[in-house]
Amino acid sequence: MVKVDVKYTKLFINNEWVDAVSKKTFTTINPQDESVIARVAEGDDPDIDKAVEAAKKAFHRCSPWRTMDASQRGLLMLKLADLMESQARYLAELETLDCGKPVKEAESEVYYSITVLRFYAGKADKILGNTIPADGEVLSITLREPVGVCAHIIPWNYPIPMMVLKVAPALAAGCTMVVKPAEQTPLTALALAALVKEAGFPPGVVNVVPGFGATAGKSLTYQPYVDKISFTGSTRVGRIIMAAAAAVNIKRVSLELGGKSPLVVFDDADVEKAAQIAHAAAFANAGQSCCAGSRTYVQAGVYDRFVREAGEIARTRAVGNPFDDVQQGPQIDKTMFDKVLEYIKLGKTCGARCVAGGERLGTKGFYIKPTVFADVQDHMRIAREEIFGPIQCIFKFDTFEEVIDRANDSHYGLGAGVITNDITRALSFAKQVRSGSIWVNTYDHVTSQTPIGGFKNSGIGRELGEEGIKQYLESKTVTISLPKFPQFS
Repeated sequence: MVKVDVKYTKLFINNEWVDAVSKKTFTTINPQDESVIARVAEGDDPDIDKAVEAAKKAFHRCSPWRTMDASQRGLLMLKLADLMESQARYLAELETLDCGKPVKEAESEVYYSITVLRFYAGKADKILGNTIPADGEVLSITLREPVGVCAHIIPWNYPIPMMVLKVAPALAAGCTMVVKPAEQTPLTALALAALVKEAGFPPGVVNVVPGFGATAGKSLTYQPYVDKISFTGSTRVGRIIMAAAAAVNIKRVSLELGGKSPLVVFDDADVEKAAQIAHAAAFANAGQSCCAGSRTYVQAGVYDRFVREAGEIARTRAVGNPFDDVQQGPQIDKTMFDKVLEYIKLGKTCGARCVAGGERLGTKGFYIKPTVFADVQDHMRIAREEIFGPIQCIFKFDTFEEVIDRANDSHYGLGAGVITNDITRALSFAKQVRSGSIWVNTYDHVTSQTPIGGFKNSGIGRELGEEGIKQYLESKTVTISLPKFPQFS
């Protein structure tokens, strides 16, 4: 086992490391062997109030942050990106220790997050308003201003990227914030907080309060001085947050929620290549991805061959210690581990054909064999519910029109993919499928420049790209009396 130094376990409020008011702590668990990594300060209502007050003070119109030139904000963000780069391996190993993803993937995610920071650093001094040819003897302009104090509630599946893709546009816009990392994975959020301070951000701009959703998270959503909530997680919790956002004040809300994304393979595709793309779509991050392409629709002409390929790829997927050269580590915790095994049991009993996996791996840690079900029917629970684990469901279809309707027959609409050599078919698919992202002959290709977000129960708002910064800005219209033909003496 690689030894990773856990440096930060306290709350980060106003650029200071502090204990929780209650002095309570909670354990964060290593999913590889179920051992305790560390005890972390457990934030609650009083701690959230302190963090929000710090963020509110940092957002005051006369504060160092609000009076700072926009270009200087960008320079601070670039400094933070450089510090992350200098600590990339440490951050990756800390992430792997806490959430179990292979260390090479964790390191790749750190570098991806750095690109997001640098992208938005370049946007900080390019937030532009408009001039409006309004009727009457006036001049009208729009100003774009930061929304205010933001609450970022972070999931456990991609802790560093998810934190950065919320924090970066908010910083570029000039907001201040309180970050609540998932209770399963608080360690890298605290390590990033230390780099925020080292980069030179003023006190109160970024605050990090670990804790539980039912306490710290709930407190953030009801806090009257929070102006904006950004949440990534389940649709169930998203509904709760959306309702809470209107309870005390009218908070701006962006939600990136669950998915049950379809990936459609037509019979003109290269079957071996399609099977590899579909495998990566379903099993990336041990299936713990909102965008996971867990519904694989394959046209009848290549269906049997595709199923054989998919089963073989899954059986040879390397699963094990994430500090080794593997493709898949453990599930995040026992709750999710048990949930995925229950779905595997459901798949077997409902009539789907298990062609690979279908059981836990080993006797210690939360490891599950990559599992492939063929002959899945649309009415089955494994076909309709988000599993969030290493399970691929393969369906057979005949016609384009049929598969479009089946792909859209879901409460979700986060992502979708199509594999075909026919560009007209691909563009027709992209136009007709109701999802926030459509990938053609690839899957889950997300960059700092490309917005992501969902239709239907997969959420509201967009993150990344030009759309991402708009979520943290208010538009103010200023109208000035200006005679068309002024008289000067």
